Amino acid sequence: MSLIWFIGNFGSTINCFIFYQPNLRKNPCVMYLLASSASQFLTFNFALLTRILYMGFNIQAVNTFLWYCKIRFYFFYISVAIPRYYIILASIDRYFTSSPDIYWRRWSSSKIAMRLIIGSCLFWCLIYIQVLIFYEIQKNGCSFRNGIYGIIFSVYLLIESGILPPLMMLIFECLTLNNIRQSKRKTRSLTVGDVVRPGQYTRMSRKDLQFSKMLFNQICLWIILNIPNPCYLLYQTITINDTKSPLRLTVESFISNMSYLFIYLEFSLTFFVYTLSSSLFRREFNRLIRHKILPRFPSNTTLRNNT
Repeated sequence: MSLIWFIGNFGSTINCFIFYQPNLRKNPCVMYLLASSASQFLTFNFALLTRILYMGFNIQAVNTFLWYCKIRFYFFYISVAIPRYYIILASIDRYFTSSPDIYWRRWSSSKIAMRLIIGSCLFWCLIYIQVLIFYEIQKNGCSFRNGIYGIIFSVYLLIESGILPPLMMLIFECLTLNNIRQSKRKTRSLTVGDVVRPGQYTRMSRKDLQFSKMLFNQICLWIILNIPNPCYLLYQTITINDTKSPLRLTVESFISNMSYLFIYLEFSLTFFVYTLSSSLFRREFNRLIRHKILPRFPSNTTLRNNT
Protein backbone atom coordinates (compact mmCIF):
# COMPACT_ATOMS: atom_id res chain seq x y z
CA MET A 1 0.00 0.00 0.00
CA SER A 2 2.90 2.37 0.65
CA LEU A 3 4.16 1.79 -2.88
CA ILE A 4 0.67 2.52 -4.26
CA TRP A 5 0.56 5.70 -2.13
CA PHE A 6 3.89 6.91 -3.55
CA ILE A 7 3.11 6.00 -7.17
CA GLY A 8 -0.38 7.49 -6.89
CA ASN A 9 0.82 10.85 -5.57
CA PHE A 10 3.57 11.00 -8.17
CA GLY A 11 1.22 10.16 -11.02
CA SER A 12 -1.54 12.53 -9.89
CA THR A 13 0.97 15.38 -9.57
CA ILE A 14 2.35 14.84 -13.07
CA ASN A 15 -1.17 14.48 -14.49
CA CYS A 16 -2.22 17.81 -12.96
CA PHE A 17 0.86 19.61 -14.32
CA ILE A 18 0.32 18.20 -17.81
CA PHE A 19 -3.43 18.76 -18.00
CA TYR A 20 -3.03 22.32 -16.70
CA GLN A 21 -0.85 23.33 -19.67
CA PRO A 22 -2.37 26.32 -21.54
CA ASN A 23 -2.80 24.34 -24.76
CA LEU A 24 -4.82 21.61 -23.00
CA ARG A 25 -6.70 22.92 -19.98
CA LYS A 26 -9.58 24.56 -21.90
CA ASN A 27 -10.59 21.26 -23.50
CA PRO A 28 -13.71 19.92 -21.68
CA CYS A 29 -12.38 16.35 -21.56
CA VAL A 30 -9.09 17.55 -20.10
CA MET A 31 -10.99 19.53 -17.47
CA TYR A 32 -12.68 16.32 -16.29
CA LEU A 33 -9.36 14.44 -16.31
CA LEU A 34 -7.70 17.28 -14.40
CA ALA A 35 -10.49 17.32 -11.81
CA SER A 36 -10.24 13.54 -11.45
CA SER A 37 -6.47 13.66 -10.96
CA ALA A 38 -6.70 16.51 -8.45
CA SER A 39 -9.41 14.78 -6.41
CA GLN A 40 -7.26 11.65 -6.20
CA PHE A 41 -4.95 13.48 -3.78
CA LEU A 42 -7.72 13.07 -1.19
CA THR A 43 -7.97 9.38 -2.10
CA PHE A 44 -4.26 8.76 -1.55
CA ASN A 45 -3.53 11.14 1.32
CA PHE A 46 -6.57 10.48 3.48
CA ALA A 47 -8.36 7.25 2.57
CA LEU A 48 -5.26 5.22 1.67
CA LEU A 49 -2.96 6.85 4.22
CA THR A 50 -5.33 6.13 7.10
CA ARG A 51 -5.64 2.53 5.88
CA ILE A 52 -1.85 2.20 5.86
CA LEU A 53 -1.72 3.44 9.46
CA TYR A 54 -4.43 0.96 10.46
CA MET A 55 -3.29 -2.12 8.52
CA GLY A 56 0.47 -1.54 8.48
CA PHE A 57 1.16 0.08 11.85
CA ASN A 58 -1.77 -1.25 13.91
CA ILE A 59 -3.09 2.23 14.78
CA GLN A 60 -6.67 1.33 15.81
CA ALA A 61 -8.19 4.83 15.94
CA VAL A 62 -10.89 3.90 13.40
CA ASN A 63 -12.13 1.12 15.71
CA THR A 64 -11.84 3.23 18.88
CA PHE A 65 -13.25 6.70 18.22
CA LEU A 66 -16.75 6.83 16.76
CA TRP A 67 -16.31 10.32 15.27
CA TYR A 68 -13.14 9.21 13.48
CA CYS A 69 -14.89 6.04 12.25
CA LYS A 70 -17.63 8.14 10.64
CA ILE A 71 -15.32 10.81 9.19
CA ARG A 72 -12.86 8.29 7.81
CA PHE A 73 -15.43 6.29 5.85
CA TYR A 74 -17.30 9.42 4.75
CA PHE A 75 -14.16 10.77 3.07
CA PHE A 76 -13.28 7.31 1.77
CA TYR A 77 -16.55 6.99 -0.15
CA ILE A 78 -16.54 10.50 -1.59
CA SER A 79 -12.82 10.32 -2.48
CA VAL A 80 -13.53 7.16 -4.50
CA ALA A 81 -16.83 8.30 -6.07
CA ILE A 82 -15.80 11.82 -7.15
CA PRO A 83 -12.79 10.96 -9.37
CA ARG A 84 -14.59 7.90 -10.75
CA TYR A 85 -17.63 9.88 -11.88
CA TYR A 86 -15.46 12.59 -13.37
CA ILE A 87 -14.16 9.88 -15.69
CA ILE A 88 -17.76 8.96 -16.53
CA LEU A 89 -18.45 12.61 -17.35
CA ALA A 90 -15.33 12.61 -19.54
CA SER A 91 -16.61 9.56 -21.44
CA ILE A 92 -19.98 11.30 -21.94
CA ASP A 93 -18.13 14.37 -23.21
CA ARG A 94 -16.27 12.18 -25.74
CA TYR A 95 -19.63 10.99 -27.04
CA PHE A 96 -20.86 14.57 -27.41
CA THR A 97 -17.64 15.60 -29.17
CA SER A 98 -17.84 12.74 -31.67
CA SER A 99 -21.58 13.10 -32.33
CA PRO A 100 -22.64 13.85 -35.94
CA ASP A 101 -25.43 16.06 -34.56
CA ILE A 102 -24.37 19.65 -33.94
CA TYR A 103 -26.91 19.92 -31.09
CA TRP A 104 -25.08 17.28 -29.02
CA ARG A 105 -21.66 18.66 -29.91
CA ARG A 106 -22.64 21.93 -28.25
CA TRP A 107 -22.87 20.07 -24.93
CA SER A 108 -19.11 19.58 -25.05
CA SER A 109 -18.00 22.94 -23.72
CA SER A 110 -15.73 24.18 -20.97
CA LYS A 111 -18.57 26.16 -19.38
CA ILE A 112 -20.78 23.08 -19.00
CA ALA A 113 -17.79 21.02 -17.84
CA MET A 114 -17.03 23.46 -15.01
CA ARG A 115 -20.65 23.38 -13.82
CA LEU A 116 -20.75 19.58 -13.86
CA ILE A 117 -17.43 19.30 -12.03
CA ILE A 118 -18.66 21.51 -9.18
CA GLY A 119 -22.13 19.96 -9.18
CA SER A 120 -20.82 16.39 -9.11
CA CYS A 121 -18.55 17.15 -6.16
CA LEU A 122 -21.41 18.69 -4.16
CA PHE A 123 -23.76 15.84 -5.12
CA TRP A 124 -21.51 13.08 -3.73
CA CYS A 125 -20.70 15.08 -0.61
CA LEU A 126 -24.44 15.22 0.11
CA ILE A 127 -25.22 11.62 -0.90
CA TYR A 128 -22.73 10.13 1.56
CA ILE A 129 -23.88 12.14 4.57
CA GLN A 130 -25.73 8.92 5.42
CA VAL A 131 -22.35 7.43 6.40
CA LEU A 132 -22.04 10.03 9.17
CA ILE A 133 -25.37 8.80 10.55
CA PHE A 134 -25.43 5.03 10.05
CA TYR A 135 -21.81 3.99 10.53
CA GLU A 136 -20.91 2.69 13.98
CA ILE A 137 -18.32 0.64 15.84
CA GLN A 138 -19.48 -2.96 16.27
CA LYS A 139 -17.59 -6.21 16.91
CA ASN A 140 -14.35 -4.22 17.22
CA GLY A 141 -14.77 -2.81 13.73
CA CYS A 142 -16.12 0.29 12.03
CA SER A 143 -18.95 -0.64 9.65
CA PHE A 144 -22.44 0.28 8.52
CA ARG A 145 -25.37 -0.58 10.77
CA ASN A 146 -26.65 -4.16 10.54
CA GLY A 147 -30.17 -5.05 9.50
CA ILE A 148 -32.29 -3.61 6.74
CA TYR A 149 -30.06 -0.57 6.28
CA GLY A 150 -26.97 -2.77 5.90
CA ILE A 151 -28.63 -4.77 3.11
CA ILE A 152 -29.89 -1.62 1.36
CA PHE A 153 -26.49 0.10 1.64
CA SER A 154 -24.65 -2.97 0.31
CA VAL A 155 -26.99 -3.21 -2.69
CA TYR A 156 -26.58 0.53 -3.22
CA LEU A 157 -22.77 0.18 -3.23
CA LEU A 158 -23.01 -2.76 -5.63
CA ILE A 159 -25.01 -0.60 -8.04
CA GLU A 160 -23.19 2.72 -7.49
CA SER A 161 -19.65 1.27 -7.51
CA GLY A 162 -19.86 -2.10 -9.25
CA ILE A 163 -22.58 -1.86 -11.90
CA LEU A 164 -23.38 1.75 -12.80
CA PRO A 165 -19.84 3.12 -13.46
CA PRO A 166 -18.60 0.32 -15.76
CA LEU A 167 -22.00 0.14 -17.48
CA MET A 168 -22.10 3.88 -18.21
CA MET A 169 -18.45 3.92 -19.25
CA LEU A 170 -18.93 1.00 -21.63
CA ILE A 171 -22.11 2.43 -23.15
CA PHE A 172 -20.66 5.85 -23.90
CA GLU A 173 -17.31 4.49 -25.06
CA CYS A 174 -19.07 2.12 -27.47
CA LEU A 175 -21.23 5.01 -28.74
CA THR A 176 -18.10 7.14 -29.15
CA LEU A 177 -16.29 4.41 -31.08
CA ASN A 178 -19.35 4.02 -33.29
CA ASN A 179 -19.38 7.77 -34.00
CA ILE A 180 -15.68 7.70 -34.85
CA ARG A 181 -16.17 4.81 -37.29
CA GLN A 182 -19.07 6.61 -38.93
CA SER A 183 -17.02 9.79 -39.23
CA LYS A 184 -14.32 7.98 -41.20
CA ARG A 185 -16.90 6.75 -43.69
CA LYS A 186 -18.81 10.02 -43.98
CA THR A 187 -16.03 12.62 -44.07
CA ARG A 188 -15.63 12.49 -47.86
CA SER A 189 -19.33 12.29 -48.63
CA LEU A 190 -20.14 15.24 -46.35
CA THR A 191 -17.56 17.52 -47.93
CA VAL A 192 -18.54 19.55 -50.98
CA GLY A 193 -15.49 21.25 -52.43
CA ASP A 194 -13.58 22.07 -49.24
CA VAL A 195 -16.60 23.11 -47.19
CA VAL A 196 -18.52 20.94 -44.73
CA ARG A 197 -22.26 21.46 -44.94
CA PRO A 198 -23.75 23.33 -41.95
CA GLY A 199 -25.13 21.13 -39.17
CA GLN A 200 -23.35 18.03 -40.42
CA TYR A 201 -20.46 16.13 -38.98
CA THR A 202 -17.03 17.67 -38.57
CA ARG A 203 -14.39 15.03 -38.04
CA MET A 204 -12.80 14.86 -34.56
CA SER A 205 -9.37 16.42 -34.25
CA ARG A 206 -6.35 14.22 -33.70
CA LYS A 207 -6.02 15.61 -30.19
CA ASP A 208 -9.60 14.58 -29.32
CA LEU A 209 -8.94 11.11 -30.71
CA GLN A 210 -5.93 10.85 -28.41
CA PHE A 211 -8.06 11.79 -25.39
CA SER A 212 -10.64 9.18 -26.39
CA LYS A 213 -7.96 6.50 -26.60
CA MET A 214 -6.58 7.43 -23.17
CA LEU A 215 -10.04 7.32 -21.67
CA PHE A 216 -10.96 4.01 -23.27
CA ASN A 217 -7.86 2.25 -21.88
CA GLN A 218 -8.40 3.75 -18.44
CA ILE A 219 -12.02 2.59 -18.38
CA CYS A 220 -11.03 -0.97 -19.32
CA LEU A 221 -8.58 -1.08 -16.41
CA TRP A 222 -11.04 0.44 -13.94
CA ILE A 223 -13.76 -2.07 -14.83
CA ILE A 224 -11.42 -4.97 -14.09
CA LEU A 225 -10.13 -3.61 -10.77
CA ASN A 226 -13.33 -2.04 -9.45
CA ILE A 227 -15.86 -4.89 -9.47
CA PRO A 228 -14.45 -7.13 -6.64
CA ASN A 229 -15.11 -4.71 -3.75
CA PRO A 230 -18.89 -4.15 -4.10
CA CYS A 231 -19.35 -7.87 -4.80
CA TYR A 232 -17.56 -8.68 -1.55
CA LEU A 233 -19.63 -6.15 0.41
CA LEU A 234 -22.83 -7.74 -0.88
CA TYR A 235 -21.54 -11.20 0.08
CA GLN A 236 -20.58 -9.91 3.53
CA THR A 237 -24.09 -8.58 4.12
CA ILE A 238 -25.81 -11.76 2.93
CA THR A 239 -23.63 -13.98 5.17
CA ILE A 240 -23.43 -11.68 8.18
CA ASN A 241 -25.46 -14.05 10.40
CA ASP A 242 -23.65 -17.22 9.30
CA THR A 243 -21.43 -19.12 11.70
CA LYS A 244 -17.94 -18.88 10.25
CA SER A 245 -14.82 -20.89 11.02
CA PRO A 246 -11.49 -19.14 11.75
CA LEU A 247 -10.22 -20.24 8.32
CA ARG A 248 -13.24 -18.73 6.57
CA LEU A 249 -12.87 -15.47 8.49
CA THR A 250 -9.20 -15.30 7.52
CA VAL A 251 -9.98 -15.91 3.84
CA GLU A 252 -12.73 -13.27 3.91
CA SER A 253 -10.39 -10.77 5.56
CA PHE A 254 -7.79 -11.40 2.86
CA ILE A 255 -10.36 -10.96 0.06
CA SER A 256 -11.67 -7.77 1.68
CA ASN A 257 -8.20 -6.24 1.93
CA MET A 258 -7.37 -7.18 -1.67
CA SER A 259 -10.63 -5.69 -2.96
CA TYR A 260 -9.78 -2.35 -1.35
CA LEU A 261 -6.22 -2.63 -2.63
CA PHE A 262 -7.56 -2.93 -6.20
CA ILE A 263 -9.55 0.29 -5.74
CA TYR A 264 -6.43 2.25 -4.82
CA LEU A 265 -4.43 0.48 -7.52
CA GLU A 266 -6.86 1.59 -10.23
CA PHE A 267 -6.26 5.23 -9.28
CA SER A 268 -2.49 4.91 -8.93
CA LEU A 269 -2.05 3.45 -12.44
CA THR A 270 -3.78 6.36 -14.18
CA PHE A 271 -0.55 8.15 -15.12
CA PHE A 272 0.96 5.00 -16.61
CA VAL A 273 -2.21 4.25 -18.60
CA TYR A 274 -2.14 7.76 -20.09
CA THR A 275 1.58 7.49 -20.86
CA LEU A 276 1.24 4.16 -22.65
CA SER A 277 -1.95 5.15 -24.48
CA SER A 278 -1.18 8.55 -25.97
CA SER A 279 1.72 10.01 -27.90
CA LEU A 280 0.28 13.47 -27.11
CA PHE A 281 0.50 12.79 -23.37
CA ARG A 282 4.09 11.48 -23.73
CA ARG A 283 5.06 14.56 -25.72
CA GLU A 284 3.57 16.90 -23.11
CA PHE A 285 5.31 14.92 -20.36
CA ASN A 286 8.64 15.23 -22.16
CA ARG A 287 8.08 18.95 -22.66
CA LEU A 288 7.22 19.35 -18.96
CA ILE A 289 10.49 17.70 -17.95
CA ARG A 290 12.66 19.66 -20.39
CA HIS A 291 11.12 23.10 -19.95
CA LYS A 292 9.65 23.13 -16.42
CA ILE A 293 11.57 20.68 -14.25
CA LEU A 294 15.17 20.43 -15.51
CA PRO A 295 15.73 24.24 -15.75
CA ARG A 296 15.05 24.49 -11.99
CA PHE A 297 18.19 22.50 -11.13
CA PRO A 298 21.26 24.74 -10.56
CA SER A 299 23.55 22.71 -12.84
CA ASN A 300 21.16 23.04 -15.79
CA THR A 301 20.63 26.75 -15.13
CA THR A 302 24.39 27.39 -15.15
CA LEU A 303 24.80 25.40 -18.34
CA ARG A 304 22.06 27.36 -20.09
CA ASN A 305 23.51 30.68 -18.94
CA ASN A 306 26.97 29.71 -20.22
CA THR A 307 25.47 28.65 -23.51
